Amino acid sequence: MKRLAWIAATAATSLCASASYAESTDSMVAMLPGKIAIDQSKLPTDADLEKRGARIGHIYIQVDDVFENTLSLSAPYRLANGLHISTHDETVRQQLLFRSGEPFHRRVLDETARLLRDQRYLNEASVTPVRYNDDNTVDVQVRVHDVWTLSPGFSFGRKGGENNTRMKFEDTNFLGLGKQVSLARSSDVDRTSWQLAYKDPHLFGSWWALSTAYSSMSDGSEQALALTRPFYALDSRWSANLSASDQDSAVSRYSLGKRIERFNMQERQFDVGGGLSSGLHDGWTMRYLGGFRYDARSFATRTTEPGVAIPDDRTLAYPWVGIEVIEDNYLSTRNLDQIGRTEDVYLGRSARLEAGFASTAFGSTRDAFILNGTLQSGADLNHERYLINTLNWRGRFEGGELNDAVLDANSRFYLRQSERSVFFASVTASLTSNLDPERQLLLGGDNGLRGYPLRYQAGTTNALVTLEERFYSSWQPLKLFNVGAAVFFDAGRSWGQDNYAVAPAGWLKDVGVGLRLGSARSGLGNVLHIDLAMPLDRSNDIQSLQLLIETRKSF
Repeated sequence: MKRLAWIAATAATSLCASASYAESTDSMVAMLPGKIAIDQSKLPTDADLEKRGARIGHIYIQVDDVFENTLSLSAPYRLANGLHISTHDETVRQQLLFRSGEPFHRRVLDETARLLRDQRYLNEASVTPVRYNDDNTVDVQVRVHDVWTLSPGFSFGRKGGENNTRMKFEDTNFLGLGKQVSLARSSDVDRTSWQLAYKDPHLFGSWWALSTAYSSMSDGSEQALALTRPFYALDSRWSANLSASDQDSAVSRYSLGKRIERFNMQERQFDVGGGLSSGLHDGWTMRYLGGFRYDARSFATRTTEPGVAIPDDRTLAYPWVGIEVIEDNYLSTRNLDQIGRTEDVYLGRSARLEAGFASTAFGSTRDAFILNGTLQSGADLNHERYLINTLNWRGRFEGGELNDAVLDANSRFYLRQSERSVFFASVTASLTSNLDPERQLLLGGDNGLRGYPLRYQAGTTNALVTLEERFYSSWQPLKLFNVGAAVFFDAGRSWGQDNYAVAPAGWLKDVGVGLRLGSARSGLGNVLHIDLAMPLDRSNDIQSLQLLIETRKSF
């Protein structure tokens, strides 16, 4: 209580940062901790600093409270600030891509800001030069905005005519150290489960990350452990990973949104690998990858469904090699896929290709050539129009056939009409060949066709078109939520005969309206969707109006 009283007294007697984070970070005058105001207008330009060979001088870390500390801040918000454990300066410093004494590069500062904004426990981040010194060094301020990361609570969702619930105790910034701990109970159409998870993204202050999870489910259990050192920056020179998981669960097959049968699957996976790179050159990064993967799956009938056809047991064990190419091209903007938050949109070109050979000599049950890959290309079409295309594929060649092969293509288009409105269009298509028996290509209310039951159509190929008019308001009720809305149209269908489901019935369309609530002060970092969708091609087994409530990572 003494601490809270001290915080309240301090808030009432001291002038602090402006309530508008964006405006204060753009200000020409910055106040450094313990320093006088610095006039940034006297700073050389970024290009001039790089030309002079300037080096990084002092690095100042500023962590803003969850609620901006202004004189008008009322007691409940001051109390929330007082109860919140702020992110430690060292937690922020661990994620910086530069150190004092190193050469100044604007690109590195920008990438650092993107890296910080990607953390769930931070709402905003900026990295700004604030003073040029006589010894050709430039002082830099790293400013971040905390969010409330302790999230005990209850959530309810509904999509495709099915409910799901979740009770969760989670802290995405445990003790201000950037570590994540969670205990959750969830229930959905597939299973009920308890999960305990822990993640340390900077183990002992390094770039190594440790994550572990244990789940006890109504149809089995799961254990997972991973130790990784990723390519954390475009100029990173190496990566390494070691991961293992063991899961027992039930696999369901669906037809017209109804589960028709289930069987048990045990899946054991092991992956070890890494990569090397010469870093970033002329705006491009190339990485050489390799490793070894083990994926064993065994199947069994359930006592309640003894007559179900089950797949043969399958093991794939193989070494693999790969290459990855990434172009450095990002755009920082607001009000596209989030509401009132800075977004870092990737508009570059990237490619990743992996090839492996599974052999009985490595413990596989079959010989197979395995090929996985990803392509992405973004374009700024001027006048705040953006087009982003992605292509993903995976599959294996065995016995002269292409098996368990999937080709996914997606195009997203954004047209900004004003500061508060954006037209969004998306086209997605998937093509498969000889899917493994435990997999189905499904389309329904749970993956984009909002007016229909979940997992409604099954086939070998599908397509989905989404059109949305998005609205972003400046209203922030109780300083907790950013509010938006959408009017949407969906159209989708499947082609081809699934071995276990009714043949697809053609194109299905729906229209609807939705409310969007963006998390402004929470470490969840998600957008709550509340949609009402009306199917336009419904049969008697489909409701005339579908209510969907779900949390997603974007608008």
